[in-house]
Amino acid sequence: MKLIAIVGRPNVGKSLLFNTLVGKRVSIVDDEAGVTRDRIIETAEWRNVKFNLVDTGGIDFDDKNAFNVHIREQVDIAIDLADAIIFLVDGKAGVTANDHEIATLLRKTKKPVILAVNKLDNNEKRDNVLYDFYKLKIGTPIGISCTQKLGLGDLLDAVFNPLTGMEPKDGEDEQRTPRIAIVGKPNAGKSSIINKLLGEKRVMVSEIAGTTRDTVDSTLRFEGRDYILTDTAGIRRKRSIEVQTIEHYSVIRALASIRNSDIVVLVVDASEGLTEQDVRLLGYADEQGKPSVLCINKWDLIEKDTHTMNAFKKKLNIDLAFMMYYKSIFISALTGQRIGEIMKAVEFVLERAQTRISTGQLNTLISGFVATTPPPMHAGKRPKFLYSTQVGVEPPTFALFINDKTLVKSSYLRYLENNLRKSIDLTGTPIRFLLRDRDEK
Repeated sequence: MKLIAIVGRPNVGKSLLFNTLVGKRVSIVDDEAGVTRDRIIETAEWRNVKFNLVDTGGIDFDDKNAFNVHIREQVDIAIDLADAIIFLVDGKAGVTANDHEIATLLRKTKKPVILAVNKLDNNEKRDNVLYDFYKLKIGTPIGISCTQKLGLGDLLDAVFNPLTGMEPKDGEDEQRTPRIAIVGKPNAGKSSIINKLLGEKRVMVSEIAGTTRDTVDSTLRFEGRDYILTDTAGIRRKRSIEVQTIEHYSVIRALASIRNSDIVVLVVDASEGLTEQDVRLLGYADEQGKPSVLCINKWDLIEKDTHTMNAFKKKLNIDLAFMMYYKSIFISALTGQRIGEIMKAVEFVLERAQTRISTGQLNTLISGFVATTPPPMHAGKRPKFLYSTQVGVEPPTFALFINDKTLVKSSYLRYLENNLRKSIDLTGTPIRFLLRDRDEK
């Protein structure tokens, strides 16, 4: 999903705009400037397109205030990660020196910036006020009123014009360079694995946990195809991380790298085994619809007579019961043992994520599953599966047309998924079912 950041100086209405667009009260709205200090991310939707929206703290260039420095760091990260930026200004207050400084900052990003002039409740003065904001040299200002919900459609249309231009064009998908996010807990061996794959010391390796504090991209060519490897900061549990520290921001970037990746490689320290945090990371990748490879590193440290691979896999099956489609490999970055299996597994899983099933085959399979085990009755009615078709890949997504979709429970969808996976090899990739009523598009 695309990421849209809302930025601006304090008290221009960023949080109110954020709450309005996501459809619920998430950010604190207050007349006092500077209430929002941390970035808040929520999912919003416009014209059937979902996107992530980021609310940021107000930018104030007074570095004497410690909070202003912290807010600037947060905003810089939001701008860095964003696909497009909504620059919100106050139409009642007019153009300020702070607005000019922010505009200068945003012009340097080379990213799509949409200038929104808020608090234009008076239509009579609207054109005169908007004309004044051309001074910021950001583009055509769009007048809105968050309190009266005016002009928000025009604003979102303007946002998605540049985003549409950034989407792959016909034939571009085949040439797109896949992004591989290497994630895991601190000191699991992520950087060592990347260095082995690249054949050189490209990223810093240290026995001190937390050496990598930022995401680092490297290009790898494997069997005639380019890949982008992203080394990320080790991700610990939230309660282990102090807010407003460098590590806090590093984790935010690491999670963003999962969202922006084509496939996730989770590196696990074999001597520690799969931890609760590792399971959370795989769960996050699953939520984002990302295929994944579970890479058990430091396998050379395991006593094979007391801890065999089969025993380890049995434990994985218990811990990952919610995603039995996982793909695992056992390696040692230190010795180079099976290091070549990583990219083979990545290619294998990426192929599964791009699986396409013909409509005829899919309908035959779904009809067979339903005939074998009909869906349970609900409120005296039994759902009827009328038609099925695949509507997307990465992850494979299937639309199921039903006489009444409210009658289908999640447990039955799990039954369909398990049986579909037995019939079609979808190892390593999540799949999605979209329930549609009979006449729904």
